[in-house]
Amino acid sequence: MKVLLMNCSPVRNGATAEITNIISNHLKRRYEVETVCIDDFDIAFCKGCRTCHQTVKCIISDDLDKVMELYEWADIIISVAPSYWADVPGQFKSFIDRCTPWCNTHEPHAALSHGKKGYSVALRTGPSMKECDRIIQSIEHFYGHLEIECSDKLGLCSIEFKEDVSGRINEINEFCNRI
Repeated sequence: MKVLLMNCSPVRNGATAEITNIISNHLKRRYEVETVCIDDFDIAFCKGCRTCHQTVKCIISDDLDKVMELYEWADIIISVAPSYWADVPGQFKSFIDRCTPWCNTHEPHAALSHGKKGYSVALRTGPSMKECDRIIQSIEHFYGHLEIECSDKLGLCSIEFKEDVSGRINEINEFCNRI
């Protein structure tokens, strides 16, 4: 099985990256894992032109197709997202917006291979799980429109710095064991 693990934060060495690394190291024992950061890609904002509703292709030329090739390659997709004002980071949201050609709410639309499983991890600095739940809902909503089966989720509160992750390794490993 092939796993695409995406750090949905533009920060390559923070708490989100630390969680991503823990998940990657755990899953590499059982799966082929490709780890990427949303900031590895140049993804422009959606123009809202809806051309893709007829052509099944975005008119913007950037790295979107590279990311979608990774989504197609993977059997399992894991998105690890921090809270940016109670939702996913803008860079990841721009990517989601640009996936409209694959959205199942209009015809024609592009499609990923069937049978993909999606997992969501959310983290935030505050103590309330409500904000993590909102981030997870955003990711699961996105997965649903790409017909990726939402399989499990993990919310981690009170994590601001990468050092805060060390006390949560057991939770992260338990989550990995369910993948």
